[in-house]
Amino acid sequence: MPVVGTRPLFFFREPRLLVCTSPCFSRELLCCVCASPAPVSRQIVVNMAATGNEEQTLLPDIEKEAEGMEREMESAEEEEEGMGVEHSEEEDEEDTSEDERENEAEIQRLEEQLSINVFDYNCHVDLIKLLRQEGKLHRLRKARQKMSELFPLTEEIWLDWLKDEIRLTEDESDREKVYELFERAVKDYVCPEIWLEYVQYSIGGMGAQGGIERVRSIFERALTAVGLHMTKGATIWEAYREFEIVILSTVQVFTLGSYSDLLQNISMLERIHTLFRRQLAVPLMDMEGTYAEYSDWADDGVPEMVPCQYRRALQQLEKCKPFEEALLVSETPKLAEYQAYIDFEMKEGDPARVQIIFERALVENCLVPDLWIKYTTYLDRQLKIKDLVLSAYERAVRNCPWTMGLWKSYLLALERHEADHQTMTDVFEKALNAGFIQATDYVEIWQSYLDYLRRRVDFKWSRELDELRAAFARSLDYLKQDVEERFSESGDLSCTIMQIWARIEALHCKNMQKARELWDSIMTKGNAKHANMWLEYYNLERSYGDASHCRKALHRAVQCTSDYPEHVCDVLLSFERVEGSLEDWDAAVQKTETKINRVIEQRARVAEKEALQARQEEEKAEHRRKAKADKKGQKKSQKANRMGDKRKAEDEYEEEWGEDAGMGEELFKLCNSIPPGFRKNQQGSSEAPRQPQDVSKEPRKDENSVFVSNLAFNLDDPDGKLRTLFQGCGTVQQVRPVFSMKGVFRGYCYVQFEDRLAVPEALKLDRQEVDGRPMYVSPCVDKNKNPDFKVFKYKTAMEKHKIFISGLPYTCTKETLEDLCKQHGTVKAIRLVTNRSGKPKVSLVSLSHECGGGSPPNSGDPFSSRSPLECHPLRVGIGLSTRGWSHL
Repeated sequence: MPVVGTRPLFFFREPRLLVCTSPCFSRELLCCVCASPAPVSRQIVVNMAATGNEEQTLLPDIEKEAEGMEREMESAEEEEEGMGVEHSEEEDEEDTSEDERENEAEIQRLEEQLSINVFDYNCHVDLIKLLRQEGKLHRLRKARQKMSELFPLTEEIWLDWLKDEIRLTEDESDREKVYELFERAVKDYVCPEIWLEYVQYSIGGMGAQGGIERVRSIFERALTAVGLHMTKGATIWEAYREFEIVILSTVQVFTLGSYSDLLQNISMLERIHTLFRRQLAVPLMDMEGTYAEYSDWADDGVPEMVPCQYRRALQQLEKCKPFEEALLVSETPKLAEYQAYIDFEMKEGDPARVQIIFERALVENCLVPDLWIKYTTYLDRQLKIKDLVLSAYERAVRNCPWTMGLWKSYLLALERHEADHQTMTDVFEKALNAGFIQATDYVEIWQSYLDYLRRRVDFKWSRELDELRAAFARSLDYLKQDVEERFSESGDLSCTIMQIWARIEALHCKNMQKARELWDSIMTKGNAKHANMWLEYYNLERSYGDASHCRKALHRAVQCTSDYPEHVCDVLLSFERVEGSLEDWDAAVQKTETKINRVIEQRARVAEKEALQARQEEEKAEHRRKAKADKKGQKKSQKANRMGDKRKAEDEYEEEWGEDAGMGEELFKLCNSIPPGFRKNQQGSSEAPRQPQDVSKEPRKDENSVFVSNLAFNLDDPDGKLRTLFQGCGTVQQVRPVFSMKGVFRGYCYVQFEDRLAVPEALKLDRQEVDGRPMYVSPCVDKNKNPDFKVFKYKTAMEKHKIFISGLPYTCTKETLEDLCKQHGTVKAIRLVTNRSGKPKVSLVSLSHECGGGSPPNSGDPFSSRSPLECHPLRVGIGLSTRGWSHL
């Protein structure tokens, strides 16, 4: 990992526990975070054996005592396991056998599935889970090994694998195998949890030769890998520091006070001071606690340089906190949040921090090719460190093997960092087996590999040149067979690889015969009709061939080209002007004229054919339009007939009562409102529809009647309600509500009294509310006899105690409007007008006081012209006395 300035790249994880066998700690666990005694939850024995002159501090009896404790614990565990197994077998032997048979059948099915498709990721995961459940260790190892060769393993799979192998460790050779397994695990992803497991496992091998130095080396690598992880890195730092404190405490207990021992203590103290200083220079969560701990631990106080570094780290932490908080509250995979964090760190320009945030993002977005491309490009162009760049590319192609761009960049990076030829070839072969999703991807990866082979050819020696020619030939066979079999095309329609090969033969090898053979093969693959292909061949002959072959190529081009023949003819004539004789010129003119005339005739025939097809299409379209119009006319006629039949029963009623029967419906249209309940009755009310009433045929007495409108369509028993309402005006002779043919009340009716003196009293009930709507009461006048009679006459003056509100949201209710308006005065009434779908549209609010002057509202009025209602802009104005709005 890179070292930027004086600060290495660090990363981390959760608090874990260390055990010290020194009597001064009473064998209690020390928590890595707070350095306080903690209950035993996980034992990691620090077997500090003699490791040389520097660390000869432990006594043999402590080792024996620790080993004895381990043996006792292991035997107790084995005894408990044996008793548990025996008890389980006695009770559930039959069920266990049945489960084992079912699991074995499922394991065999999964293995067969993988033999068919080895790249089935979920099948690998399921097989490993079953084998681990059944305890089939040998097959489990093979399954894990096979999966790790094909895919990078997740943190969970690695930790399970490592724990299983650690439990089976018996001797030092087994420990080395576990170390190798850890080395493989830390290469897949940057996981603080795996690194913490690694350092804890290494502590168990302290007793070996050089064990303590190995532990320290692994700790340093863990800091380099995850020490900069802002939320988990502190765990590694604190575990490392507590390890050194345990070592120092043990040394202080068993030293004899010699001068060398004193120097050793000083060296170990300085190491702990250095760890504190390094950690406090890195922005991590809970830095304040670390600083306070250092202040308490340091006998001579905190060195002068530490506070300055600590403050700079705190400033950087404050800059990063918004991004960390965004990651904390967002849901996996958090790609957008990570992208913003990455952009911020790249702008800050610290390569170490850029690298760690990329690694954190890739843990949760390992299957996003664009993120890998962005990361590898950054490493390739900015850091340019071989091991770092190549490791990133290796992980990228394992996670996204279908992305050709990653393989292509990987090959270029290998060549840039002077990888050996065998490595380049192996990576290329893996790329061919990666399973790209387009045929053109295979063409591009072959081009990249052929470019590499061409750059390594000396052209003075035949071995590399023969290898290059063999690779060109293999690429053509591969595209023709493997790629065409899968995609039904080679992906190289213009034969780009063959063109490159021909140019190399002509330019570097001076082999025009081979180049012409290649171009002949190109033209036979369907490219002879394209002018650009012939001109490319002509340019090759012009540069490395002779005039004779140039002329031959142009003559063939004139004969075969179908897309731009005029251009090819011009090139032939230009060539003969410079190179040809009179005979050559005459032959070229004759050939080009013949070609042009033939092309003109062909184009004329094509144009005539296209014009004929256009006319035929136009005639068909016209025929379809006429048929559609006729069909539409028939439907209109049929609909008119049906409407006539429906209204037939109402004609007599209309003739008797006059045009006033439609006045209520007209009122609704003018008020732009639909009575509540209209859609309910239209869309399937549970009540049975009313049948039209059998209206009496006695003559209507207009002078004794009033017309009542603006009633709700869902008004229950309009006859009874209106009789009750108007009985105080006089004796009601009859109430005639109007219903549609479907039996739905139409919202208006006629009320006839026995005495005409009751009519003026009934008119006084105009605008009285009935079921939440104002009832309109007007004189009943036949317009045919009195055409100049005006039913509605209202004042046009401004009503300052009323406000008109429009632009209401569909979710608005009367209660919401009342809460809004009561802040500006007492609300007397609110009328909420709905559209045809029953959603609120406008409202008229009546207040107990005037709300504005004679001009439109301004900022000084109780209501501004735009007020927020659920973040919805409203338009508010003073009410005018117009039909439908002057009263509530």
